[in-house]
Amino acid sequence: MFVFMCFSATTWTILVLFSTLLLLYGIWPYRLFRKNGIPGPMPLPFIGTMWNLLKGNMVFDRECQSKYGDVWGVFEGRTPVLMVSDPGMIKTILVKECYSVFTNHRVRVFMLSPWLTSVFSAKDETWKRMRTSISPCFTSGRLRQAFPIIARYADRFIAKLEQTKLEDSTDIKKLFGPYSLDVIASSSFSVDADSINNPDDPFIINIKKVLNLNFWLLLIKNVLPFSSYLFEFLHIDIIPRSIVDYFFNLIKQLKAQHDQSVNTSRPFRYSQLLLTGLTEQEILSQSVLFIFGGYDTTTITITYLLYNLAINPDVLQILHSEIDSNFPKDTPFSYEDLVGFQYLDQVLNESQRLIPTAPALERFCKKTVQIHGLTIPEGTVVAVPVHLLHKDPRFWSSPEEFRPERFSKDNIEEVNPYAFMPFGLGPRNCIGMRYAILVMKMILVRVLQSYTVETCKDTMIPLEFDWKLQPTKQIKLRLVPRQK
Repeated sequence: MFVFMCFSATTWTILVLFSTLLLLYGIWPYRLFRKNGIPGPMPLPFIGTMWNLLKGNMVFDRECQSKYGDVWGVFEGRTPVLMVSDPGMIKTILVKECYSVFTNHRVRVFMLSPWLTSVFSAKDETWKRMRTSISPCFTSGRLRQAFPIIARYADRFIAKLEQTKLEDSTDIKKLFGPYSLDVIASSSFSVDADSINNPDDPFIINIKKVLNLNFWLLLIKNVLPFSSYLFEFLHIDIIPRSIVDYFFNLIKQLKAQHDQSVNTSRPFRYSQLLLTGLTEQEILSQSVLFIFGGYDTTTITITYLLYNLAINPDVLQILHSEIDSNFPKDTPFSYEDLVGFQYLDQVLNESQRLIPTAPALERFCKKTVQIHGLTIPEGTVVAVPVHLLHKDPRFWSSPEEFRPERFSKDNIEEVNPYAFMPFGLGPRNCIGMRYAILVMKMILVRVLQSYTVETCKDTMIPLEFDWKLQPTKQIKLRLVPRQK
């Protein structure tokens, strides 16, 4: 008490002024939605509405949609985020006005090099140039070239699986992670990755270091103002410089090999296709992006699909019959055979509908615009809650049921394309979508040729998710060799 009495009037004035300015800084953006007639939950100074995420992102979004309708505003810290679950508005935002207003993704403050020069983070004309350079990597012809490489890694995985003593309870994501990592990393960096058999390889170790970023550092960097300067002053790197240098040197070696053997026939790799249209830094960004965007999402999609098959044995039985008829074990099959496997596409689509790996899509509004009578101010992040749309009873009958027939040729026309977007939508959808589907279909066919999948005592039914939208426990199932 004595300390406070010692403060002079000037000191008190400065303290009050500083506190007032700090409070204004913390609440100033919160007038935005109210001024434009957009409803939403009450934000708190500095943290906005993020405290609601403690109850779970999915639960919070569902509560907001129920209370406010298809459009509502939230604040991530001081950042305004407009949530939109109306298909008509979604079409305008993601497709019609993509090039003019909603071209870019939100670039979060923690997205440092090598992300800032990736096709995901690139803006406007830079994004168009990069997308033009990268798109040819994923044509049907290029996928056909990649098919033997993917098949080789699937064979390697099956060989390892046959040597493994399977437990009654298997962590599915951990089991399939090496396959996803090897396929995607080998295509990204033109190396023969083999985490399936050699998890201690330096390349694999560095890849895993990139994938295991410190979540709390990311959160601090995204929420606290001026944290970028603090991290720089303290020499704190989200990705250690040594790891970035390792992959950058790898790209330089790849480019040197490419320049020395222009006319030489080389095994197909996506990274080789990037060498002619992008800088070394951009190639590194795309390669890291392919791993980040492909490894975890591919592995978890496979995991969710096998989980859905295990708890829906009737669907699994149909899929087994289709595989036995069209892909007999020990009989080679072609790229066209796999791409044309319609029922597996249905199962994959339904699994992604029920549990999307990307629960929301985001676009940055680069100028004030009116859409469907609603004013969206410049600088607003527009987010589409995919997980809500995928289970909205307005668009899906019995949305909680696993029914692959929704996506059959007879029923596909009934699917609202703006209520189903597992790989995004519009010009900025997932550029590697077809490659990812090929990778997943390959391993699913090869595994289900020889194995069935069942629930076990450790299987979580139903799945529960934490506030980061991750399962609260590992997804464990039982893989059982099929009878001949």
